[in-house]
Amino acid sequence: MFKHILIPTDGSDLASQAVDKGLALAASLGAVVTIVTVTEPFHILSTDAMQVESSRASYDADAAAYARKVLKAAQAKAAAAGVRAETHHKWHDNPYQAIIDTALGEGCDLIAMASHGRRGMAAVVMGSQATRILTHSKIPVLVFR
Repeated sequence: MFKHILIPTDGSDLASQAVDKGLALAASLGAVVTIVTVTEPFHILSTDAMQVESSRASYDADAAAYARKVLKAAQAKAAAAGVRAETHHKWHDNPYQAIIDTALGEGCDLIAMASHGRRGMAAVVMGSQATRILTHSKIPVLVFR
């Protein structure tokens, strides 16, 4: 069925649970995985607390270190599950687009990801990467909640 699964993660608890579930699915199918985390580039005008408190150089260094930590943890989980995995850190203003582009570029046939399940005004204000991926992806998407 699915041979190459893309698993995006932001390192949150919910995303980490989706990594576990995605890896379990990959193990059961004998699929390989690509794990990706996406960082939004530094913007001088931002509402993101990490960007407001940082200079560009410190933001970039902190964000890269965080991405390495997230991907290293996911890679360790893949190894423990016996799943062959590669990892990518992408910088992009639109994380959903970076996720779709990575899936296409790596030849993935499924995107398996978490949704934070925001509703009401939180969904309107904050948006949802999962909703955007579901809307724009031509690759099947499995959403864990």
